[in-house]
Amino acid sequence: MSAIVLLSGGLDSAVNLKRADDDTGVALALTFDYGQRAAARENAAAAAMCRRMALPHCLVRLPWMASLRASALTNPAADLPPVTAQQLDQPRVTSGQTARAVWVPNRNGAFIAIAAAYAEALEADRVVVGFNAEEAATFADNSPEFVAATNRALQYSTRSRVQVVSYTQHLQKVDIVRLGREIGAPIDLVWSCYQGGEEHCGQCESCARLERALRAAGAWDWFWRQRR
Repeated sequence: MSAIVLLSGGLDSAVNLKRADDDTGVALALTFDYGQRAAARENAAAAAMCRRMALPHCLVRLPWMASLRASALTNPAADLPPVTAQQLDQPRVTSGQTARAVWVPNRNGAFIAIAAAYAEALEADRVVVGFNAEEAATFADNSPEFVAATNRALQYSTRSRVQVVSYTQHLQKVDIVRLGREIGAPIDLVWSCYQGGEEHCGQCESCARLERALRAAGAWDWFWRQRR
C-alpha cells in the first residue's frame, strides 16, 4: 500500500503527510496551483516539507480553475473578510460571510479526482486529504459524508478502487497541532494564510484558526521560534 497525499502546505495536510508516510508510505505528494493568492507560498511550504522528509513532490497547475474568478481566493479584486478568533464559533460569520467569499467551485472534488488518477497510475491505493472536524462544520466538502460519497464514486471511476483517507477527519485543529508535534510532522514549515505575503496576515479565517489552535496547544511561541 502507498498513498498520494494532497499537500497544500497547511497544518492539516502536513500532519496527514507524516501519518501517511508512517502508515503506508507516500508515492507522491501533490500541490495544486489554481490561481489562489497564496499559491507560491503554499507550494514553497509543501516543497520544503517533502525535501525534509525525502518524499517526491509535484506541483499541478490548474489555470482553468483560476479563470473562474468565482472566489476571493482566486480573484484579487475581491475582498477577503477578516475574522477574529472570537468569531470562529459564530456560524453567521464562518458559514455566511467567509465561506461564501472563499468557496472555490468543486475544488476538493477536482483535486481528489486528479489525485485518484495519479494513484491508479502509480499503483497507490489511497488519496490522503487534510480534512478536520472544525472546518467540516462550515465546508461540506470537508465532511465525513463527502468522503463516504466520494469513495462510493471511486469504486466506479477507478479500476483499482482508490479510496480517500483523512487521518485528521474527526479532530479539531488544536488536536491536530498536538498530534503533529507528537509524531514529528513538519508543522513548523506550514503556510496557512489565505494571502501570499511575506508573513501570515493574521486576519483571515485560516490564520485565526491556526493561531487559536497553536495557543490552545501551548505551541504558539514554539511555532514562531522554529520559523526564525
